[in-house]
Amino acid sequence: MLDQTGVDARLPLYLQLRDLLATQIRAQKWQPGQPIPSEAELSQTYQVAVGTVRRAIETLMAEGLVERTHGRGTFVRKARFDNSLFRFFRFESADGRPLAPKSVIVSRKLVEAPAQAAEALQLKPHAKVIELHRLRMVDGQPVLAENIYLCAQRFKALADKAPEEFGDLLYPLYERECGLIVASARETLTVETVTAAQAKLLGLTEKTPVVMIERIAFGSDGQPLEWRQSRGAASKFRYSAEIR
Repeated sequence: MLDQTGVDARLPLYLQLRDLLATQIRAQKWQPGQPIPSEAELSQTYQVAVGTVRRAIETLMAEGLVERTHGRGTFVRKARFDNSLFRFFRFESADGRPLAPKSVIVSRKLVEAPAQAAEALQLKPHAKVIELHRLRMVDGQPVLAENIYLCAQRFKALADKAPEEFGDLLYPLYERECGLIVASARETLTVETVTAAQAKLLGLTEKTPVVMIERIAFGSDGQPLEWRQSRGAASKFRYSAEIR
């Protein structure tokens, strides 16, 4: 018998099970990258048919919460976002080879959260945040300028970490140093004119159009972990989508 606490009993049984499993994933019962119980184990635990379990898991897969590895089982999906900005910005060598970006932390400060950051991170007014200014570099040239904000209390392990130890990818650092795992993100794209300070960082002339990608990254529990703004020259921007 399925435990219906906290789920809508009017839903089909597989959707009730889906809701229960999704709640447990968001509560971090299983961390991203870890396996969930097998179909047989879930069938026994909730006393439902294996077919019901399979449909529930297929729904979770379609929603991007889990992924199945042949011969190994079903795992809580681990988000892969650190290089996702390079879906939008193309940086290639003269012969068309994709160029891997490097990262440089330009500055790190403990500041009072700007209004936008406090709202995005759901913090109280005047809460302290870690403010990172970061450049993404390709062949030694700056291509993206980023402003990144993190709750100081949750990310206190980074407050005294040497900037050169941050590495190229931040999300593995968050997991390793702070035990915080990014599970999903929401992005908004806008076009604006580069400011004088940004133009200096990116080596652009003033009033050059830039694309700004605003991202809020969330943990498995749905709570916001990071707010960032990334800016790059509009001439390097490309958008591609497949519509069916």
